[in-house]
Amino acid sequence: MGKIEQNKEKKRRAILEAAQHVFLSEGYILASMDKIADQAQVTKQTVYRYFSSKIDLFQATLMHMGSDSEDNFFDHLKKPDTKDALEGFGVSFIHAHLSSNHLSTFRLLVAESAKAPEITSTFFSVGPNETDTTLAAFFTDRLGLAEPDTAVRLWTSMLLGFRDCVLMGMPRPSDQQIEQHVKAATELLLANTAKQQA
Repeated sequence: MGKIEQNKEKKRRAILEAAQHVFLSEGYILASMDKIADQAQVTKQTVYRYFSSKIDLFQATLMHMGSDSEDNFFDHLKKPDTKDALEGFGVSFIHAHLSSNHLSTFRLLVAESAKAPEITSTFFSVGPNETDTTLAAFFTDRLGLAEPDTAVRLWTSMLLGFRDCVLMGMPRPSDQQIEQHVKAATELLLANTAKQQA
């Protein structure tokens, strides 16, 4: 990467980090390209040169937040043992959804989606759709499910139970509680799958 490309990437990253700060602290509706430009220490014209609209910048910010995650939970699905793969995915999936950035984003969506419905469709285009598609392929390949969508939805809903509790103000679960929860949810999934195939 040449020096010009490095500078462009550095500027783009500064805009995304500024956008993340503004979106999560002020919300999508109150966020403006002016505020994001000030935060990134660039001109508004520079922001528009990289992102054509606020919703495009919001989408890029969500992708940036996802790529900065320390643990890619999809990597666990490469493990040869199916139960280990699911449990590894489940633990990482829960930790990702209990991160402060994710919880702040979820609160933003709940608070503002009625007035700015485009943020919800943008959010689902970036994260959950990829998760559902990847898990559906895994469930078909490893569990032999011809129609895996319901099983994916039920299993991920069980995994997201802790997030809902934390959003309601309950204490964050311990690592041990998360691991026990994932084991129980996965055992239920595998037992039900075996029953269907018996």
